Amino acid sequence: MAALKAGNTERHRFSIVFYLSSCRFPGRIFLLSLTSPVHRKIIHIDMDAFYASVEQRDFPEYRGKPLIVGGPPEGRGGVVATASYEARKFGVRSAMPSKTAQRLCPQALFVYPRFDAYKAVSNSIHEILHRYADIIEPLSLDEAYLDVTKDKQHIGSALEIAKRIKQAIKDELQLTASAGVSINKFVAKIASDMNKPDGLTFIGPSRIEAFMEQLAIEKFFGVGKVTAARMKAIGLHTGSDLKKLPEDELIRQFGKPGKFYYRIVRGIDNREVQPYRETKSISVEDTYQEDLTTREAMWAELETLTLRLADRLQRHDMKGRTITVKFKFHDFTIITRSQSLPELINDKENLAVAVKTILDKAPVDKKKVRLLGVGVSNFKTSDAKSGNTQLDLFQI
Repeated sequence: MAALKAGNTERHRFSIVFYLSSCRFPGRIFLLSLTSPVHRKIIHIDMDAFYASVEQRDFPEYRGKPLIVGGPPEGRGGVVATASYEARKFGVRSAMPSKTAQRLCPQALFVYPRFDAYKAVSNSIHEILHRYADIIEPLSLDEAYLDVTKDKQHIGSALEIAKRIKQAIKDELQLTASAGVSINKFVAKIASDMNKPDGLTFIGPSRIEAFMEQLAIEKFFGVGKVTAARMKAIGLHTGSDLKKLPEDELIRQFGKPGKFYYRIVRGIDNREVQPYRETKSISVEDTYQEDLTTREAMWAELETLTLRLADRLQRHDMKGRTITVKFKFHDFTIITRSQSLPELINDKENLAVAVKTILDKAPVDKKKVRLLGVGVSNFKTSDAKSGNTQLDLFQI
């Protein structure tokens, strides 16, 4: 039954003809019609420490050393874009301030990102992916979903396709990728992260519900630090705990996301792999352990967010006209304020000016702010051929 509950299936009808030689109707022919579920075959490919791995491949002096790709720790505002696995052993993570990364790993080497090089490698990765599937949804330069329910080479096995993709990336690009294989996007994405680096994890339909039950609550999409803390406060630590609550109780506790949690903990994710989604917005946000109560404190955090946003915009070669700042207050009310500019921008200097202007006019005096977000929209539309994806990172 678990396979049926997980959804993500098409229904294929077939018939069985059988002949009865005895019982009440001897010699009669009967036709029995059955319906069989056919699951989607979804692969999530995720490159391992992509920027850092490209740097270590291209520059032998970086190999085997803790390497951080991002702004330098000197001055203000440097942010880690990617850290090598040698640096991650010290606790260095993406989006971390470079100063913090340097404190954690004083011996780390810092290098500026080379986005042109990463984009060229990304194009080569996608050439490999397109050998096996036409339905590909890029999420960024270094990860993508593939729907191989009907694969181009008629291999039939999603697991075998994932193996071949990984091997081609290793042989042709001298890089490693991790892959997750399942019947829906949510589980495939989690699976790809389970055995990094160079991992391959398959979670079949019969295993999905048991897998979701043992999953730590922080691993569920939309469950950030604050929501995780709220869940743990009421005894929800794993998917098994979450599954015990009825849907109406989850909605009462967490609002609309409660409906999503109810479905996903049962392995239900009917989202299709979407090859050509137009980018509507690119944005970043953070939730804070302690509420921000002054404009100075808010601006300090918004500066860091603006740097992260500029990095993402440049990584995807995107420029936009409309800048939006999101404020979530202590009572969970949310406001957004936007400014539209006469020119397309993606550089940190112009973004910072726009964000500061918005903050100066925002009604945040005597307010306690628990979350801030910065986003850009209203993009130039001539980039459709690149297969843009929805990259809105404002979370639930």
